Amino acid sequence: MTQNKNKVGFISLGCPKATVDSEQIITRLRAEGYDIVPEYDQADMVIVNTCGFIDSAVEESMQTIDEALHENGKVIVTGCLGAKSELVSESFPNLLAVTGPHATAEVMQAVHKHLPARHDPFMDLVPAQGIKLTPQHYAYLKISEGCNHRCTFCIIPSFRGDLVSRQIDDVMQEAQNLVNSGVKELLVISQDTSAYGVDVKYSTRFWNGQPLQTRFVDLARALGQFGVWVRMHYVYPYPHVDNVIPLMADGLILPYLDIPFQHASPKILKAMKRPGSQQKVLERIQSWRKICPELVIRSTFIVGFPGETEEDFQMLLDFLTEAQLDRVGCFMYSPVEGAAANELPDQIDEQIKQARFDRFMLHQQGISTSRLSLRVGQTMQVLLEEPYDDGWTGRSYADAPDIDGVVFIRTDKPLQTGQFVQVTITGSDEYDLFAEL
Repeated sequence: MTQNKNKVGFISLGCPKATVDSEQIITRLRAEGYDIVPEYDQADMVIVNTCGFIDSAVEESMQTIDEALHENGKVIVTGCLGAKSELVSESFPNLLAVTGPHATAEVMQAVHKHLPARHDPFMDLVPAQGIKLTPQHYAYLKISEGCNHRCTFCIIPSFRGDLVSRQIDDVMQEAQNLVNSGVKELLVISQDTSAYGVDVKYSTRFWNGQPLQTRFVDLARALGQFGVWVRMHYVYPYPHVDNVIPLMADGLILPYLDIPFQHASPKILKAMKRPGSQQKVLERIQSWRKICPELVIRSTFIVGFPGETEEDFQMLLDFLTEAQLDRVGCFMYSPVEGAAANELPDQIDEQIKQARFDRFMLHQQGISTSRLSLRVGQTMQVLLEEPYDDGWTGRSYADAPDIDGVVFIRTDKPLQTGQFVQVTITGSDEYDLFAEL
C-alpha cells in the first residue's frame, strides 16, 4: 500500500512560527495519504517553506529553491519569501506554485493540482496532535498570526498581516493533545505573544467546562494546569506582562521570559518605533526578580541601526551591565527590502556595524559567564536531549531549544531523550553548564 502513495519532500526554513506552518501542511498531507520523504530522488514533488526576514535568510531560501529545482524539478514554494511572489517567480519561472506564509489551503490546492491524492481512509491515520517536526518531547504552540506593530526595521506584517489570535479553547485543545502524546515542554510562540486576544476583544470561551478569556495571562494560567514545562517566547513588554511573573514564582509556567528589547537608547527606540525607557525597563526587571528570583530573561538587540551614534551604543552597553540579562542575541542592522528604516538618514558603515557587534558580544559574554557561574553547586532539573561522548546533553528551565545553551551531563547510566533528571552543576563557561547526575 505504501508503495502506491504519492511522495512529497519537505524543506522547512526560518523561525519556529514557520515550523508550525510546516507542521500544519505536513499534517494535511499525511491525512490525505501522502508520504513525506527525506531525499529529492525519492519525491514526486518538493515543498519549500521559505524565510524572507533578512538578507541572509532570503539568500538561503533562494539557494534552497534553486537546489530543489535542480535535484527534483517539481517544486512548490510557500512561506515569507513566497509573499514576494513576483521576485520568486521571476527568478524561478518553472515553479509549480508560489504562496505566502500560513497558507495551508493554498499549498494543498497546488498539491492536488499537480499530484492528486491517493487517500486510503482505512490505512492512513494521523494522530490528534498532528505531525510534528520537533522531537517528541517538546512542541511549539502558535497562538496567533501577524502583528499590529510597525517597527521600522521589520517587514513581517507585510507577510503575515495584522494580529489574528486563535481562540483560547482551540489553543488549549491543541495543548492537551500534545501533552497526551507525550510532549514535556510547550513553547508558546507568535509575533507578539503578550498581545494575544486583543483583536478578539479578549472573548470568553469554554474549555473542559472552564470559562477562559482569550488573553495572555489567562492562557499562561490555563496552560499551567498540564504540569509540563511552559515557555513564553516573543513577549512584547506591555505593562500586563507584570501579571505573569507571580505565575512563574508559583511554578505554573517556567520562570523564563523572551523579550526583544532591541535597544536601550530612547532616540534609537523612537526611530525603530519601539516603546521603551531604559530606566523603566530596569525598574521592571528589578521588580520581576524580587517577585521571582529564579527568573531568566532572554532578549535580542540590533546594533548599527541608522542614526546610532557611539553615545547611543555606549548606552546599550551600559544597559546590559545594569540589566544583567541571562541570554542575549545580537544582530547587525540589515536593510531589508520594504522596511521603513531603509529611508532613514545616517546609515551606518558596515565596518562600524561589525565593530559594534563584536564589542557587544564580548561585553555580554562577560555578563553571561558571570551569570552562569552562579549556577555552580546548584541542583537543577534537566530535560535530556541527546547522548554525547561522555554522557548526555540536556536543557534546564533557563535554556530554550536551538537558541540558548545546554547542560553537559557526565554519566554512564542508560538514559532516554525526553527524560527529566536531577543534576548537580559542577562547572560553567560563557554559554553552557556542566553537571553530574
